[in-house]
Amino acid sequence: MSASITVGELLVRCLQLEGVDFMCGIVDGAHIPFVRHLDAYGIRYVNTRHEEAAAHIAESYTRLTHRPAVVIGNPGPGGANALAGLTSAHGEGHPVVAIACTRRAAVNSPDRGGAWQATDLVAMARPITKFAALISRADRVPDLVRAAFRAATVGRHGPAFLAIPDELLNEEIDLGPLRVTPATHNRVLNVGAGDPGLIAAAAERLAAAQRPLLFAGKGVLWSEASGAFVQLGDHLAAAMSTTLGARGAVPEDHPRYFHIADATTLRAVRNDADVVLVVGARLGEYDGWGMPPAWGEPDEQFTIHIDADPMSIGLNRPVDLPIVADARAALEALGAEVRARCEPRKELAGAARYAELHDEAVANAAPAVLAEPARGVNPGQMVMAARDAFPRDAVVVVDGGNTTLWSVALNPVYVPDSFLYSVKMGYLGTGLPFAIGAKLAAPQRPVYLISGDGAFGFNAMELETALREGTPVVCIVAADDGWGMERTAHRFGGVPDDQVHGTELSASVRYDDLARALGCHGELVESIAELAPAVERSVASGLPSVIHVRIDPDLNANPIGYEQFRAARTY
Repeated sequence: MSASITVGELLVRCLQLEGVDFMCGIVDGAHIPFVRHLDAYGIRYVNTRHEEAAAHIAESYTRLTHRPAVVIGNPGPGGANALAGLTSAHGEGHPVVAIACTRRAAVNSPDRGGAWQATDLVAMARPITKFAALISRADRVPDLVRAAFRAATVGRHGPAFLAIPDELLNEEIDLGPLRVTPATHNRVLNVGAGDPGLIAAAAERLAAAQRPLLFAGKGVLWSEASGAFVQLGDHLAAAMSTTLGARGAVPEDHPRYFHIADATTLRAVRNDADVVLVVGARLGEYDGWGMPPAWGEPDEQFTIHIDADPMSIGLNRPVDLPIVADARAALEALGAEVRARCEPRKELAGAARYAELHDEAVANAAPAVLAEPARGVNPGQMVMAARDAFPRDAVVVVDGGNTTLWSVALNPVYVPDSFLYSVKMGYLGTGLPFAIGAKLAAPQRPVYLISGDGAFGFNAMELETALREGTPVVCIVAADDGWGMERTAHRFGGVPDDQVHGTELSASVRYDDLARALGCHGELVESIAELAPAVERSVASGLPSVIHVRIDPDLNANPIGYEQFRAARTY
């Protein structure tokens, strides 16, 4: 005898079968037939203060757990708010599935004119998702949930969007005729190690290389391939580097790791390589598009590109050997083939020259880091002191303009899935939601945020969410009472002071006071010596914490890496 359940419960069951254990957003009355069943299916729900922030929390959660997450929104404005967050997930390649209710079909398909909260969310979602659809019939729920998760997780990850009329959720439906199956039956979960012949050919090239370079993208993190990546690099004594988003795939104190912030040395390494292995990366704008002058000439370097998404291979740099494969499976197979062909090597060719270039880069950066502030704290020293205050496996989240440049240069990352930043979008306001999502995903790991004051203001009310959900993140807010990168842009462009507009924020705002007002812990830091004790007290409080650090605005307007940041966008 067939069982009958409501469409709301059917939707929850389908999500559970796709591996979902986390959902966030803001509950609307229309959601009740849906969300009432979450506990029975083991899905945690977190209510946020804004649906855009909810999307960012879901992004972070999925980055650390390597599982898709769900965001919900109400008809009209709530769904539209979530779409703003999906813009980030689309740019970053995060498998977030958003589900929004719509008004009943009688007034919404098409809009009769003047209907309450009638909005064509599906049309709005299509340009910023891999899949967007309206569930117009109860019996299509399983089909369209499968389609959404297939799009979100197969190939390059990304967001998907489903809308469902609110009247459907209370309908009863017979499960008998429906296909309600787990993710293992619905989509490709692992594309495997790739063509064995291509793996062997790649191994031949790498084993014979004199100056191999291994370059990791976020695909290495998604497939948990960092160990296999570094093992291959160690066997070959190869240079290794990563995209900005994949920081932590190689420990940044590894002797053959070359940091993205050290542009001169990294460019030399890229140009010297005779064989380049790119894994799980599209070689985007921050990577110089994989082309000269940031890299060597493609016809003079043999390029091997491994990616689970065939559309990403050869996207920006010509490829000699394309391999469609899961990064971990391919690297493990490739490592075995390389070890069968050559003995372990001990030295990186050109190491002495690269060390000289790196020492020169450090010397050039030293004046900015050592400069005495006229007031407050040197932002570079703030970042380094923050790194020293947390353990090696802590998750660092960065947000802002110049604050991010200081943090990228001076906050080393040692462990996979330990660095969160809106790389492709530079999406201000992601910092606190990313930190909350990270703590929800990995409650055993310390999580700290380094944010500019402008960026922190976007979603500061999510401190209440952090408190309510028991996520004691430490937020270090670099307060220069302005939009620091915009100040820098004006100065860099030679704009006279009397023509500068829109760079100032109120100097009277105290983010530590805001934290205390919301029931969290707050600290004010006005000298570098005060920062470490403030962090210690914040951690000991067991509460979400905000450390308001007064930084020198003039020093902050000249951050390490600003010219490199501008140059990267001119290739």
